[in-house]
Amino acid sequence: MHNTSEVLKQNDRIIITGQTATGKTKLAFDFAKKYNGEIINFDARQIYKKLDIITVKDIDKKKDQFFLWKKVQDFEIGYYLKDGMKLWLYDIVFPNQYFSSFSYVSLCQKVIEKIEKEGKTPILVGGSYFYLKHLLYGFDYEVPPDFSLREKLEKLSVDELQSILKEEKKEFFEALNESDRKNKRRLVRRIEIARYLKKNPSFEKKEKEGLFYKVEKFLGLRFSDKNLLRKKIEERVKKRIKMGALSEVFNLLKEGYQPSDFGLKTIGYKQLIPVVLEKKDLNEAISLWIFAEVSYAKRQYTFMKKDKNIEWKEIN
Repeated sequence: MHNTSEVLKQNDRIIITGQTATGKTKLAFDFAKKYNGEIINFDARQIYKKLDIITVKDIDKKKDQFFLWKKVQDFEIGYYLKDGMKLWLYDIVFPNQYFSSFSYVSLCQKVIEKIEKEGKTPILVGGSYFYLKHLLYGFDYEVPPDFSLREKLEKLSVDELQSILKEEKKEFFEALNESDRKNKRRLVRRIEIARYLKKNPSFEKKEKEGLFYKVEKFLGLRFSDKNLLRKKIEERVKKRIKMGALSEVFNLLKEGYQPSDFGLKTIGYKQLIPVVLEKKDLNEAISLWIFAEVSYAKRQYTFMKKDKNIEWKEIN
């Protein structure tokens, strides 16, 4: 069970992260009510508009009204008002728009500043540690995105990207783990940085010196055993199917979104799209979806447990 008896005061910064399906958002609501808080999302799937059911957004679009605060470039920053609580950084971009951790950090910093100016408590909640890591500890290199370069590189294969990166900056490739060496987005980003450094030789690496943001409570939720993890994820996936996950995929494709779009390459959509387009077996797709979610939850903890600032709570 969650233990929320920690001694905190209003305006303390709070972060709740951890494995999928552990009840992070519910705990965030509890803290927000107790400490006059506003919730900031850092789930990489929930930043996409129209991806609601499969991504498990705790928002009822029929009654929870969206208020636009400001537009930054092509991104809409605003909040949903749910039971009197402000929920920030949901529905920032459309499924076919690229969105990076660099962009997330820029937007999140603006929202945190606004919340704190109003004397409220920022409560960050989500499971996308990549976003959180860059917000809290910064980037190795604060290199802005080069969208024209990305467009060219994304047409290449993993093997071709690996070869380019080895040629551009071999030490970048060698520093990647096995998973990242096969991840096109990671390879493209490293090539982008390598090219930028070549053009700007005086550009320096940013050294990490602990937390960039002072955080009073940094909680991580994880399952006490793998059987419970699987059980909870199975329950969640089956609930999403009953709520209309397949119809959500059908409607997205009908609107013209493609399986190759950024938002539709995420877990759940990847497994259900073949059911709609190729008439694949739904039960098999559900099994693949559950397997993908379980694997993701395990990877989440593997990455997060390296962060010694996280205080872990077991869910049993």
